[in-house]
Amino acid sequence: MTLTEFTPLAGAMGGAMIGLSAIVLLAAAGRIAGASFIFAGLFTTELDGNFVWKALFIAGLLFGAFLAGQFWFDAAAITFPSGPAVTALSGLLVGIGVTLGNGCTSGHGICGLARFSKRSLMATLVFMAVAVATVFITRHALGA
Repeated sequence: MTLTEFTPLAGAMGGAMIGLSAIVLLAAAGRIAGASFIFAGLFTTELDGNFVWKALFIAGLLFGAFLAGQFWFDAAAITFPSGPAVTALSGLLVGIGVTLGNGCTSGHGICGLARFSKRSLMATLVFMAVAVATVFITRHALGA
């Protein structure tokens, strides 16, 4: 499977599952499903109830990715052509952006917009504008 092919059914199912998980987490625990906040909460020495639900949430994300790789696409086909150093630097830059933006794309785009947050609307518009500009520059201006 090519990761850039048009797959509306898979996209709709994935989006529905993400939305459902956000609703369940908010309804059951009163927590917002911002993945960066949840993941950052695992780096603590306090192994209390907050740690448990955050660990289970991240484990569910990883298990879902594992299942998708087993049944729906070839995970070995995913490559990082830039190499490990650029990939690590990219991850660091994303982490800095998440910190500066007070949340990640999932937190703002899914949960924040669902709560009609003006801050999340602006953050999502900036995320999308930068994504469009990045694709345009790398694909068309640089010819990559």
